[in-house]
Amino acid sequence: MSFSSSSSMSKQQVLDAGAGDEVGEEVMELIPGLPEEVAEKCLLHLPFLYHRLFRTVSSTWNRFLTVSPAKPVATAAAMSLSLPFLFAFAFDPVSRRLQCQALDPFSRRWLLLPPVPGGAATPPAAGSFAVVGLPRRGEIYVIGGVEEGGDKAVRSVAVYSAARNGWEEAAAMGTARGYMAAGEVGGRVVVAGEDGEAEVFDPEEGRWAPAAARRGAAVARYDAAAAGGKLYVTEGWAWPFERAPRGAVYDAAADAWSEMARGMREGWTGSCAVAGGRMYIVAEYGEWRLKRYDEGRDEWRMVAGTGVPPEVRRPHVVSGEVEEFAGGRRRIYVVGAGLDVAIGTVSPSPAIHGGDDERVDWEVVKGPAEFAGLAPCNAQVLYA
Repeated sequence: MSFSSSSSMSKQQVLDAGAGDEVGEEVMELIPGLPEEVAEKCLLHLPFLYHRLFRTVSSTWNRFLTVSPAKPVATAAAMSLSLPFLFAFAFDPVSRRLQCQALDPFSRRWLLLPPVPGGAATPPAAGSFAVVGLPRRGEIYVIGGVEEGGDKAVRSVAVYSAARNGWEEAAAMGTARGYMAAGEVGGRVVVAGEDGEAEVFDPEEGRWAPAAARRGAAVARYDAAAAGGKLYVTEGWAWPFERAPRGAVYDAAADAWSEMARGMREGWTGSCAVAGGRMYIVAEYGEWRLKRYDEGRDEWRMVAGTGVPPEVRRPHVVSGEVEEFAGGRRRIYVVGAGLDVAIGTVSPSPAIHGGDDERVDWEVVKGPAEFAGLAPCNAQVLYA
């Protein structure tokens, strides 16, 4: 489709129907030659992050994209017509400012998002706040944290909407928290502190409510992941490895905590990404190989293929696409220093052992030179 001016476009006379147009104003067709309802469906599937650019095509596009409310992606079918964007949160080592960049994996373009609003007097310390994505709603929540250089935790919550490409303040948590575990469970945001206290945020109602408290010894967050209606929290292995790590599982349907299965907690030796409903970890040792959790066997199984390409330097943060794509494949993103990104495509490989085996193939997208100093602290995938 041409982005040229209106001279080649057919026009029709329309009367003011309450949209603010002057009577008799000439309005271009959305897409010449297509019925309006078909053209509208086409424009509704334009990526939200490019709406500012698309509005410059014509006054008709600008009017349609401005007044047509974007709706959350609610189904797998609708999601398949949207594009997965990778959102990377990173700190600038000089300014200590938190940045959020969005990568379109298809065009390989990075888009700078508006700055995250802060409820604290000073920026939060890296890693002290939680970031939770709700892919089906096209939203990302930045939650709590500890002010850098101090020990004051905050209650503030900011939410990013891909539909508006902007941030706004959301309801604050009931308790100020930092260094918490968090994730999306059943379309809601669950946060849990080391002390076992937990809260749940319902985005439809816009408010927090207490969740069941976890009993027993404190579990210091090493990593956390949400899958299958549950939030998994592990403290990971720690030198000098005198005891096995503790782990806990929150079941949203039962509003109850349980101990993590032994094989899961003992084999959880890296950062976890959930892709297509399966849990994967990028191991922190050796060649940074990918492993998948097998619930039936209660073990982490090595995925065939190489480890994360070495040019994607640590620190690493990981994320995965919520849905499978062609042929039952899954996609995982590993974001490294300077926002270099390794994109892993996980494909079924039944020929290896005749079972439910998989293989990963990696592709690297280098970050722009101006990102060289950025250190990633979180990554999320949204559909826009």
